[in-house]
Amino acid sequence: MEKQHSCEINRHGFALAASAVMGAIYTVCALFVALWPQFALQLLGWMVHLVNVEKFAGDVRITLMGFLIGLAQIILYTYIAAWLIAWLHNKYCGETN
Repeated sequence: MEKQHSCEINRHGFALAASAVMGAIYTVCALFVALWPQFALQLLGWMVHLVNVEKFAGDVRITLMGFLIGLAQIILYTYIAAWLIAWLHNKYCGETN
């Protein structure tokens, strides 16, 4: 039987919560790009330090299929990453220096 510590995180619950938050953020971002594509490109350029981001991004359009596939990916990847973070946290939270 594994020893539990008071600092242990529920891996599944943490991963679901993180996935829900990232899914919501992704949805807001997609809506922002759909409503204000040029400003969204400018923000992306500032974030990744590109002056001519439109040269690399091209025409910005959000399609329903693209949105749904991107949403599924962001939820899946976030779930996996959050689950791994919680697992590592649980693995090391009971250890003392």
